[in-house]
Amino acid sequence: MSKERRLLLYIFLISVFALVLVIAPGAQAQNWALMPPYNVLWPLWSPPLVTDFNWDPLVLRGTTPIVTELTRNTILPVQPSIAWDPAYDIWALYNTPPLFGSGLLFFDRVYGLNSWPPAYLQDPVAGTPIPITYLTTWGLLKPPGYAGGGEAYFISLANLIYSMTYGLSGPEFLNLLTAADLWGLPPISPI
Repeated sequence: MSKERRLLLYIFLISVFALVLVIAPGAQAQNWALMPPYNVLWPLWSPPLVTDFNWDPLVLRGTTPIVTELTRNTILPVQPSIAWDPAYDIWALYNTPPLFGSGLLFFDRVYGLNSWPPAYLQDPVAGTPIPITYLTTWGLLKPPGYAGGGEAYFISLANLIYSMTYGLSGPEFLNLLTAADLWGLPPISPI
């Protein structure tokens, strides 16, 4: 093979490799949306938490969260909802029942059930939001793993503690989403 042909082959291979590096991440579906004002991540891969979930098996994502912001006064249309700060934890989010006031609540593995927002996301003096800063690839972060059931136990525990704290029972408790609902898992088949 002549030097010119070899050089052209090398240029072609390098071009293809560079093109794959540029196009591949762009072809991947975005998994998260930034939720103002704190920039916590909202799951676009969770069917009940987006308004336009795409049932195409190659995409399985939405683009529009069911809420536009997560503030102290946000009212969630479904409970629990989930949000994530990859440097900290995933949260289960709930509405405070009307008999107990109003406001958004979050449950995490360390502090349990508390009023939104977590202390580190709010300036203690001014009370203003402290938004999280991410790398530009934040939308491609993988969803927290469901494998092994860790998230299933977390959501079940959060639902139980929320229900016990506010005395929910019957239909109110049964209307809470399960981890399988949030992660979009199919129902268990009968044996």
